[in-house]
Amino acid sequence: MSNFIELGKKIYDLNNPREAHRFAVFIARCCLHPQRMNHLENFFEQSDLMKKVAAGYPFVYEQATRAFFYHKSTFEERTRLIEENMEFLSANFDETFILKLYGDKKIKLWNMPLDETLGGMNLVLCAESGQRKEGLAAVMFNLPSGVPVYQILFWISRDNLINRDGAWSMWIGAMQGPNFDDAKEIIKRITKKCHAYRTKNLILYAAQAVARSFGVKKIFAVTNEGYYANNHVRRDRKLKTSFSDFWAEAGGVSTNDKRFYELPLIEPRKTFEEIPSHKRAQYRRRFALLDELDAAVAENLRGFKRENCNF
Repeated sequence: MSNFIELGKKIYDLNNPREAHRFAVFIARCCLHPQRMNHLENFFEQSDLMKKVAAGYPFVYEQATRAFFYHKSTFEERTRLIEENMEFLSANFDETFILKLYGDKKIKLWNMPLDETLGGMNLVLCAESGQRKEGLAAVMFNLPSGVPVYQILFWISRDNLINRDGAWSMWIGAMQGPNFDDAKEIIKRITKKCHAYRTKNLILYAAQAVARSFGVKKIFAVTNEGYYANNHVRRDRKLKTSFSDFWAEAGGVSTNDKRFYELPLIEPRKTFEEIPSHKRAQYRRRFALLDELDAAVAENLRGFKRENCNF
């Protein structure tokens, strides 16, 4: 129990009453699941790299004990996906990548110039404490000030929930839009710069590009029914965007688990014959932009891959 207490002190600010309450709940849940918590702790003690990950991102222990990631996730499922996420990344990417990601650093993947007042919009990979309810990492567009524009939160684990074939998959726990003054106006300007391509489609495309560069075989995304907040008593947590509707728009299909849609690894593109002639130039520029994003993501992640990488 002493180890659980020390872990809790790394996660929670005990001078804050709410945090102190969460600390007490954390200890109680650790005591209810001592074997699984010991297993998780042993996992992060197995190597110097995993020790550094847990030191930089101690929330992996909290995530196992709380009803995070998706609706009705179990303690066993959460510990498994945390361990598999770390196994996958450490097997395929070098230590620099892992320690940047879980050391509160942003890994830059692409930059898109916007205009003189906004500057550019950065595409980054990151893992921040505020994102821990819905994933273990995020693909994020942010402004030069660091303000998030759109982000998709995810984790990597095997497909043991849907088809149970063990395929490495990206699991999207949430998509979050902007939350700042003039958000609608800024999104409008970004959409114009993207040749009428919606920003929420752009962040999904970016997540798909990351998934392809990671070499995963599938992408699953939580539906409205699968959103983690459905675990809680409150029912007033309305989603600004219907996940289920958006995934379906993006080519997603329902699975045998109503909590998840399966998404395509790459967004289907219209052929030029399907595009009205007066819009073909716009689509050509849009596709060129997406190809540029693809190439930048692949190139930036390639520099972090291990020599014995599986893809």
